Parts: sequence; C-alpha cells; structure tokens
Amino acid sequence: MSDAAVVPPAFNPPADDAPHLLVVDDDRRIRALLSRYLSGQGYRVTTAGTALEARARLQSLAFDLIILDVMMPGESGLEFAAWRREESDVPILMLTARTDAEDRVRGLETGADDYLAKPFEPKELSLRIASILRRTAARAEPPPVVTSVASVRFGSFTFNLDRGELRQGDDIIRLTDRERFMLRLLANATGEPVSRETLAGDGGANNERTVDVQINRLRRKIETDPTNPHHLQTARGAGYRLMLDR
Repeated sequence: MSDAAVVPPAFNPPADDAPHLLVVDDDRRIRALLSRYLSGQGYRVTTAGTALEARARLQSLAFDLIILDVMMPGESGLEFAAWRREESDVPILMLTARTDAEDRVRGLETGADDYLAKPFEPKELSLRIASILRRTAARAEPPPVVTSVASVRFGSFTFNLDRGELRQGDDIIRLTDRERFMLRLLANATGEPVSRETLAGDGGANNERTVDVQINRLRRKIETDPTNPHHLQTARGAGYRLMLDR
C-alpha cells in the first residue's frame, strides 16, 4: 500500500454525521495513510496505536466501525476484539497478514464481522467498509408498520426478522452483523437449505471455511450441543438449514 495509492485527489472535511471509524494499528505509517485515505472517502477517522489507546478512545467516543490489526504489541487485536464483543456489537473489520489463515479464523470466532489480508488495495478496504455499514444501517432502520410482526420460532428462541433481534424467552441474544445477516437468510428460507455462497454475502466471509466458522459460532449461541445441532443443521452438499417450529 503506497502513499500514492491512498492519497485522495482532493480533500473535503467529512460531514459531522459521517460514519465514524476507529483505526487500531501499531504501525504509525499505516495509521496515517488509512486516516488520510478514509477521510478523503468522507469518513470521520480516529486512530489508536495500541489496544490500550483504543480502549481510551472508546470511553469518550462512539464509533460505527472498528478497523483492527491482529498483530500488535501487548494486547493483541484478537484479545481486544473478544473483549469488545462482550461489551458491544459495533462491527469489527480485522486486518491480518496474508499468510495468517488461522488468525483470520480466530478473528471470526471472536465475533469479527469481516477480515482483510495485508497488503490490500485501499479500494477493497473502502468496499468492505461500505458493505458492513450498509448491513448495520439496515439493522438500525425502524421496522415497517404491519399488522403482525415477522418472526420465526425454533425451540426456545424467537427471531424477529424486521429488527434482526434474537431472543430466548425475555433475554436478548447478542449477534454480530454477520450472524444477523446469516440468520435472516436462513429464517427466510423456511427450512430449505441456504448455500455457503449465499451465506457469504457481498464481500464478507468469502470462502467456505469462514462461513463454517461463523455458523459454528452461531450454533454455540442457539444449540444445547453445538456438535450435534438440532436447530441449525448442515445440509450436505447444499449448505445449511434452520429448522423452524411449525
């Protein structure tokens, strides 16, 4: 990622209501380049060089997306993501070394919404960010006024498709944007298989392994025994299906 590749042709200050991004990377040059490029794309950008600095930023500022490097001194990006996911469902886009496949899998298991391997093209980063923010905005939109709520039941769980809200009794089950996206697809299929390609979406988890990782994470939230799933089943050769109550 060269300086020339990321310098925007002209700079206009982002609007006050533009999405606010937190870039967490221990490489000062990368922080500066990403801040310059993403600001030129119309985003508000705040940076942090360590997980400790990022925690301090989160105490006083609200963010729409966290761009998080995996390899950092002290608290790693994976550890920070796991901590943040316990507190918030703000989307997380992880940056990993191209050869660190295991780190990408572990990042998804901690609840990251997407990952991007270094080195990357700034345009691809911009497209990934836009895709995540679109999903987040769709989740935040108020549901249309209808006479009945669009929801499905499976076992002790109820999933409201309009709000993207999963409940077990009165308890809300926290979902990442990617988990919510997949659960909507599975619920809308009313028990029919949904392919891995469809579950990967438009620029999110883009291979079978990462879809499988996120399905396993979702199973841990809804299954008594995730190794022997009753609700979210594998449809061999076809993908996955969500078994709904009739």
